[in-house]
Amino acid sequence: MIEIRTETTEDLPAIRKVLQDAFRPSQKEACLVELLRRAQKATLSLVALSEGQIVGQVMFSPVAIVPASPAANGGLGLAPAAVSPAFQGRGIGTQLIRHGLRECQNLGSGWVVVLGNPHFYSRFGFRCASEYHITNEYGAQADFMVLEIRADVLQGIRGMVKYRPEFHAAGC
Repeated sequence: MIEIRTETTEDLPAIRKVLQDAFRPSQKEACLVELLRRAQKATLSLVALSEGQIVGQVMFSPVAIVPASPAANGGLGLAPAAVSPAFQGRGIGTQLIRHGLRECQNLGSGWVVVLGNPHFYSRFGFRCASEYHITNEYGAQADFMVLEIRADVLQGIRGMVKYRPEFHAAGC
């Protein structure tokens, strides 16, 4: 049985270990999470527990579309999402992301972007961002996806998604 809940300060060392193990040898994701927390820009961070042990984590942080448009406010970036290698392939990442997207909706977010595997993220309703005439600062194409949480919130919006400066500081 997997429990999903909001992270607490007591969880931070275990989250760092999950991120380090899941993205080994890179330390960028663990660094990113810590930088976003320090800047108080982690809008939502959830953990997955198995028998009381943290085995997964997902974070959402603010992103913006430039040129700015009031209609495009309220966007979040999903990054990172991680599951300890020993627990991968059990649907834990899927549970974390589904739970996180529901929470993003509860928080009033209009849309979420992700840079990841289109096959995996399309199961949540993410679509290629270029279908919405939205680009990203990394030059990613098919791997850069968006999900409208509120219907048609991105209609007529065009521009480039900009991530928080912590992404660049972490080397992500």
